[in-house]
Amino acid sequence: MASKLPPWIAAARAQWRWNGSARPPFAEVPSGTEESVWDYPRPPALIRDSRVVTIHWGKHEIARTRRSVRALETAHPPSFYLPWDDVARSLLCEVAGSSLCEWKGPARYWSLIDGNRQLPRVAWSYPAPLPGAELIADCVAFYPNDLECRVNGALVRAQAGGFYGGWITPELTGPFKGDPGSQDW
Repeated sequence: MASKLPPWIAAARAQWRWNGSARPPFAEVPSGTEESVWDYPRPPALIRDSRVVTIHWGKHEIARTRRSVRALETAHPPSFYLPWDDVARSLLCEVAGSSLCEWKGPARYWSLIDGNRQLPRVAWSYPAPLPGAELIADCVAFYPNDLECRVNGALVRAQAGGFYGGWITPELTGPFKGDPGSQDW
């Protein structure tokens, strides 16, 4: 599979120092049922999660599912990908622009719209993911910053950094990519 990827993607993948094989000395040590984001692999693992995930935007329930997929990537809190079938798609509008993840492929972006109210570029999807990321082809992920996102009732905290869409849940230990000083992770 790797030999079929363009050389620039292989080069981008090779740049990462931390890949989940060992925790750096500054990583918090998890206890009990906690998970260290430093134990997550690179490339990211895509894991089905049956916990109840809900997303609310004001009076609107944007999503409710027990069929999410967590993207577990070294140093990052997971991004939760939700099946389009479990999302109020009528409130989402695709917007211009894209980005490219060397692990997941080309991303599309979405805004929430309710009359005159908008939440721009609040979600993203990978409709044509790279090999290995096919599990998220029919899903969408949301930045939790301006939404009420919950996992099994626990309120999610947004990953710092603006660019990142990770969901910090109570069982995670860091530090997390996006925090001050993390630019070289």
